[in-house]
Amino acid sequence: MRKQPSAIRVAYNMLKELEKEKTKNPHAQIYQRLRKLFPELPTKYIDSAIYKAKQYPTDTPVVFGGKRLFEKLCKNHLSGKAREKLKKQWKEQRQGTLISIGSKADKGNRLTRFEDKKGQLHLRITTGNREFIYAKVLREPSNSKDKWLTFMAMLLEGWQTHSYFPYTVELKLRDGEIYGSVSFEIPTPEVKYTKDNGVIAIDTNASPVHLAIAEVSKTGKLLSYQAISLHHLLGLSKNTKDHQEWILANKIVDLAIQKGKAIAVENLKKLKKGTRGDGKAKLRKIFHNWNAKKFLQKLKRVAMLKGVEVIEVHPAYTSIIGMLKYAPQLSIDKDIAGAYVIGRRALGFKEDMPENYEKLLKDRAYLEFALKKYEEREKELIELIATESNEYKRNALESELKVVQNAKKLLTNLVQSLQSEPSSCEGANGRNPEQGRVAKTTLQSAWQVLKVALLFPILGRVLPRDLSLLKPILVEGAWDRVRSRLVPLSAGGTSR
Repeated sequence: MRKQPSAIRVAYNMLKELEKEKTKNPHAQIYQRLRKLFPELPTKYIDSAIYKAKQYPTDTPVVFGGKRLFEKLCKNHLSGKAREKLKKQWKEQRQGTLISIGSKADKGNRLTRFEDKKGQLHLRITTGNREFIYAKVLREPSNSKDKWLTFMAMLLEGWQTHSYFPYTVELKLRDGEIYGSVSFEIPTPEVKYTKDNGVIAIDTNASPVHLAIAEVSKTGKLLSYQAISLHHLLGLSKNTKDHQEWILANKIVDLAIQKGKAIAVENLKKLKKGTRGDGKAKLRKIFHNWNAKKFLQKLKRVAMLKGVEVIEVHPAYTSIIGMLKYAPQLSIDKDIAGAYVIGRRALGFKEDMPENYEKLLKDRAYLEFALKKYEEREKELIELIATESNEYKRNALESELKVVQNAKKLLTNLVQSLQSEPSSCEGANGRNPEQGRVAKTTLQSAWQVLKVALLFPILGRVLPRDLSLLKPILVEGAWDRVRSRLVPLSAGGTSR
């Protein structure tokens, strides 16, 4: 690092002299001078030194290493360790710099080149005599607009297609550690693949951790689907995981290009990762080891570079609609069904509730049965919490109790809305105020109420994976037959 900073200072001084002489081609003269003074420096390092020298102003004095640090060192009151520390800092800024200008013909950069070494990103630094030093790159994107995401996507594509782009690398020594900056030109390709031919919809899932991918036609039909497991990423280091995610993002974008379709994803703003002591340690560990939002950032950046349109949709109720409407109807996994809903929403389709489900929500006897199921589960949970001595297991039971109590509240409001009759005294808007309030609440959370009314009372679980039992209710409207097989109610509901 010391030789090139010296070459930069020599080049700068020559630039000032040649500028006074108004020399037509100062670059050639400076290059010849530096070649004689620093014969061991590679040609690209000399050219880069001249490039760096041209960035400094020639009409004002320049202090290499920093003017403020130099002025502090000139003062006599500093001594001992404080002075040595300041002197070391000034020398690092003065001598600890290395810059290399890249070119397309040199696979991006001849002397400081990024390479994949055993699944991790490294920077190959040429030290002279064709000797190399490999430095491990430690870099994480700070946000979704971080240009490092774009650079990594372009770099990976260049490795795969052998179509390279130039980038400039500048290394700086600070406090004994090397920091680097990369400069490159961001291309802005035209969008070639849009939703006019359909979409490839992607749903991220944590339990189990995988991607659900659904191919949706422009008419809203499910053409094909697949699931990609991500368990192999959980045990990897950050750099290796980051590299593998870039590879996966390129594969998905290549699939969209092959199908001639756009990509549809959820607009994830905030992800709940749980809190310590909630009794869900395994799920929290998955959230800690894999960030779906960061992966989608990589996917969007790769798609932008390859001309694929990315449509972000609101994630509200996509999983619930897929679980209740399409999973039993098409005999597919609930996560694939969620991806299917994302694709349909990206194409502009609205999800109306099936007629048989609407009838179920108006069946007072069935709703009372479902309410009875939740009341029984509430009593069981209260007894278990009272006898459970393990704090973490008790927290998990308390979390489930809150879910059950919220479900009871939703069903109770729905039953009350069915029991209420129009009042003779109308409100200012021509309807009973209380009845209007309940109806509005029920309308806004219709899918949530349906989930509460169906899953636990019928299937015995809040989030079951086997949803085939819902098909008779959805397709044939056999909810009365399902109800007849259930345990009779004390309030007078169903009978066996």
